[in-house]
Amino acid sequence: MEQRVSIITLGVSDLTRSREFYERLGWHRSMAKSEGIVFFQAGGMALALYPRNELAKDANVASEGEGFRSFTLAYNARSREEVDSVLAEAKTAGAKIVKPSREAFWGGYSGYFSDPDGFLWEVAWNPFFSIEKYGDLRIPD
Repeated sequence: MEQRVSIITLGVSDLTRSREFYERLGWHRSMAKSEGIVFFQAGGMALALYPRNELAKDANVASEGEGFRSFTLAYNARSREEVDSVLAEAKTAGAKIVKPSREAFWGGYSGYFSDPDGFLWEVAWNPFFSIEKYGDLRIPD
């Protein structure tokens, strides 16, 4: 298996509400004619939104359960100021700010928001990582 991730699919409770939330963040839908699923190109990978019950059914698992989902999504910013700007955009789009931006113990600057289904997004500036021209993250060896 190659060391990469192609698509992250979020099981959402209301597909229209979630699509509209990400569009308010400025994300542009890909494959706009697809029905029952929403795709957003995210650099060299994609974020997909799919009804939670259908995703659980497809994976042959129960759809019940709430609370911390044991993972976060991350948006790495190019600066501290961008962290604050992205968190403000998210709040305007309807996100809940769960941790305002602040200096991080690891030497960077970060905060968190949750989307309409409670998926956590970390927005972080990490002085040890670089962000390429088109948004690709580069982690040093």
